Amino acid sequence: MAALLTPAPAPGLPHQLQLPINNSAGNGVLAEVRHGLGSRPPRGPLVLHSRDWPLTLPELRALQQLLEGLGLTLERVEGSRAETLVAAAALGLATGWRAEPDGEAEAEAGGERDRPAPPLTIHQGTLRSGDHLQAEGSVLLLGDVNPGARISAVGDVRVWGRLRGVAHAGCRGDGSARIVALQLRPLQLRIAAAVARGPEDQPPTGFTEEAVLEGGAIAIRPAEPSWPLNG
Repeated sequence: MAALLTPAPAPGLPHQLQLPINNSAGNGVLAEVRHGLGSRPPRGPLVLHSRDWPLTLPELRALQQLLEGLGLTLERVEGSRAETLVAAAALGLATGWRAEPDGEAEAEAGGERDRPAPPLTIHQGTLRSGDHLQAEGSVLLLGDVNPGARISAVGDVRVWGRLRGVAHAGCRGDGSARIVALQLRPLQLRIAAAVARGPEDQPPTGFTEEAVLEGGAIAIRPAEPSWPLNG
């Protein structure tokens, strides 16, 4: 299956470009997009359905430039890989989590069926005092959480910035959820039903930190600055 372009149904609406699942042909994203657009692509806004492609920020930036040269404006990226959505959000693009239907994924992946990933909410911008961001799955905030602001999620809470407010991961009882931040100095941490105050010492230079539940208590430790795909 190759990339598929669906023209906009009406003027002003975006065109839809869908990449093939699993990259079965082994092509790069630029080659797939060129193939899908054809020799005379339409002009206007475009939504990219990246599906299970793990696209990096440089790849998306190159794709954005390719589309601009053809008169297309990449406005939104939808897919099932967290790292792709993170890269898209970092470019200022709208994002949306779209899991693959079980039947289609099973057929195109040779019968292997994976457990659907929980929805991921990506929010770009700082939370200020009085703000409260809630997410049904996991949440990734590209910004800071200032004192007086709150961020909570059914799954993980990840802050690509300074966490100085209140964070609650696993707010429906998931003790395996975690809180990750580039600077983890919150007023309060909560994981499931456990509550703790944030550390008062200065964070270690060059380390991302995470809070996890160990033996019923919240522990803070160094973490890799990435988004694990499995937990």
